[in-house]
Amino acid sequence: MNTAPTHLMLLLLLLAIVVLFCTLVGTAAGLLARLDGATYATALMRGAVAFAGCATLSLAFLTFVIAAL
Repeated sequence: MNTAPTHLMLLLLLLAIVVLFCTLVGTAAGLLARLDGATYATALMRGAVAFAGCATLSLAFLTFVIAAL
């Protein structure tokens, strides 16, 4: 299977967007947890869980879209 360099660059761009989006989601979740009165450790854990959940869903969706094409 020969993949064009354009497809690889598009995939890398999409992965970068997913990482950026998930980082923003994790940061927002941690900030909201901290504003709600959680400790720093708890807020960090909530942000990490939100990041992991967002990454899992985003990559599953990206895999579905790529497989459909």
